[in-house]
Amino acid sequence: MTATVRHARPADLPRVVRLIAEHAAFERADPPAPDLAQRLDALLFGTPEPRLRCLVAESAEHGIVGYASCEPALSTWQGRAYLHMDCLYLSADARGGGIGRLLVAAVAAEARALGLDEIQWQTPTWNKDAARFYDRLGAHAKEKLRYSLAAEVSPAADRAP
Repeated sequence: MTATVRHARPADLPRVVRLIAEHAAFERADPPAPDLAQRLDALLFGTPEPRLRCLVAESAEHGIVGYASCEPALSTWQGRAYLHMDCLYLSADARGGGIGRLLVAAVAAEARALGLDEIQWQTPTWNKDAARFYDRLGAHAKEKLRYSLAAEVSPAADRAP
């Protein structure tokens, strides 16, 4: 399957949201919020300088078959900005044909366009296919655990001294 990669457009959001739901199910995560399309529309298209960027892989035969999302972030340890690739996902029938490489190349081009010289991301430890793919790209894995904490929770209030 051949595909081209481009920036997402507002009309792409219904398909991107379906791919995000597939991605969440694949990663054994909670399904996306019901209003995700509206949230993404605001993040991607709601301001002159969007906080989030989304690239889509589009096949002439199958339409949009994958996406990558990214945003600039900061590294305190390095004292500089980098591009955080939040998601990279291809539908099952689009895997193994080089489309993932196209998406990563587009993310790298996005980083360069923003004046950033590094991309960082994460993948579940159990996703061995993704790890092999990233290793073949020449990426370097870093061991870390990812945590999430609701902002309304006061961690200190829940613990006894």
